[in-house]
Amino acid sequence: MDLRYSASDEQFRKELREWLGDVLPAIPPEPGPHEWAERRAWDTTWQRMLFDAGYAGINWPTEYGGRGATLTEQLIFLEETTRAGAPYIGVNFVGVLHAGPTIMAEATEEQKAAHLPRILRGEEVWCQGFSEPGAGSDLASLSCKGERDGDEYVITGQKIWTSFAQIADWCELLVRTDPDAPKHKGITWLMFPMDTPGIEIREIRTIVGSSEFSEVFFDGARVPVANRVGAENDGWRVAMVTFGFERGTGFISDLVETDRLIAELAALARKVTRRSGTAWDDVALRRDIGHLQAEMDALWAMTKRNLAQAERHGVPGPAGSVVKVYYSELFQRVTDLAMQLLGRAGLSRDDVGELASGTFVEERLRSTSFTIAAGTSQIQRNIIAERILGLPKDR
Repeated sequence: MDLRYSASDEQFRKELREWLGDVLPAIPPEPGPHEWAERRAWDTTWQRMLFDAGYAGINWPTEYGGRGATLTEQLIFLEETTRAGAPYIGVNFVGVLHAGPTIMAEATEEQKAAHLPRILRGEEVWCQGFSEPGAGSDLASLSCKGERDGDEYVITGQKIWTSFAQIADWCELLVRTDPDAPKHKGITWLMFPMDTPGIEIREIRTIVGSSEFSEVFFDGARVPVANRVGAENDGWRVAMVTFGFERGTGFISDLVETDRLIAELAALARKVTRRSGTAWDDVALRRDIGHLQAEMDALWAMTKRNLAQAERHGVPGPAGSVVKVYYSELFQRVTDLAMQLLGRAGLSRDDVGELASGTFVEERLRSTSFTIAAGTSQIQRNIIAERILGLPKDR
């Protein structure tokens, strides 16, 4: 694959920069972390602005309302929007990055027509109902039941770590529809309306004080069989498609943001005083930052390779697990180095003097979840061993 940008790519970058320069100054300040109604309106307004400008679902096919952009155009879009400080995809991330692509790959034409345009326009917000208190890394052990009753499934059970459940319209939901089948064979993937009677949502407060996660309890909630994506009891295979998008393309904006964070770390080192100079005078520190940047550059090249594969085959391959496990551990090393550099200022979640300590402290706390969320590092290594290296499964 040619990793260089062409003249047409650079023209696309120029047009995107001009558009961002025109629209970003008019965007109001971001709402507070717990103002969920306002946050939904802010994020979905940005999604609509992207749609109206032809940038929403940039890599989605044009027949589903996307731009049908090339691989490099998608990467340029993420580079430029992140570096310009544009709003992140926010509450739209499950719909645009996970549920939408899964529906595109696996759903019926009627289901696609009903949901894909609304996701792209920011009119539908989705959440993900996969993990349970007893089924996280071993997700196939899930026990939330979906019992068939005529043309409906009756849902009973619990989900946890459901992002933005409190403001979502729909949930991509995995339920067990055949308790007697092997655990990977009795699961079904459903599109679940979040205004359905019989559910309760309880917010979870995280270590950094955010509340984007929730527990969701289902007590006899009914959903039409017509909302099923794929065949009954074939939900694990459909979920693998979702995981492929989550692990293969869902971290691209995070990679660009981490690249920026490393640059800020170098700038921070030039401000932190050490004896008669600054921390940047330390050769070992400069070497460590250089190594992190080199690893980030290699990871970005691997991401380009994986997306090229996704473009050829329609869905990302298992190599997305390599990016996920390496990125999550690299991000922790970046924030660990930031804490060492900050010293006592790293004890404050507010900026200290002219040091952006608050940002780095919050990112370090947030990084704790990275090797767990979207599949633990142990699970990712098993996937890499079995599906890429061809090693035998653990007994």
